[in-house]
Amino acid sequence: MVGGALVRRVDDRRNGAESTGDADERVSDRAQRRALRDAYRQAPPDAGVYLIHNSAAGKALLGSTVNLASLHNKLEFARATNTTGVLDHRLRDVAGAFGVGVLSLEVLEVLKVTPAMSPAEVLSDLATLEALWREKLGPDRLYAR
Repeated sequence: MVGGALVRRVDDRRNGAESTGDADERVSDRAQRRALRDAYRQAPPDAGVYLIHNSAAGKALLGSTVNLASLHNKLEFARATNTTGVLDHRLRDVAGAFGVGVLSLEVLEVLKVTPAMSPAEVLSDLATLEALWREKLGPDRLYAR
């Protein structure tokens, strides 16, 4: 990419741009991008308990995940491509028969993950929350495990 940067500098000089101003602006952009990237990497993803409602069958899949955004993205991908490969095996038949549009995601509870928590503690807390929600909702409207 050195050649591309050189061409940009030559073009900037031809267009009358100040060499020091452009360099300072590029450095501040890089520093800002680096700071945003580092903040993103340090922030843990939202973990929590969710329901995927099946409006065709009147049932729901209760589950928990350490990354709710990933689950949301999987469901959106399934809708966009009209494929069921990314879905839980219990939902594939229904989604194949009625379409992925009958499924909707509801986040029931978000677990507050602290940096002091180990991955095992997060999974344990998620399993406890999922069990509490399973009791609360009752087995008659949920898919079997």
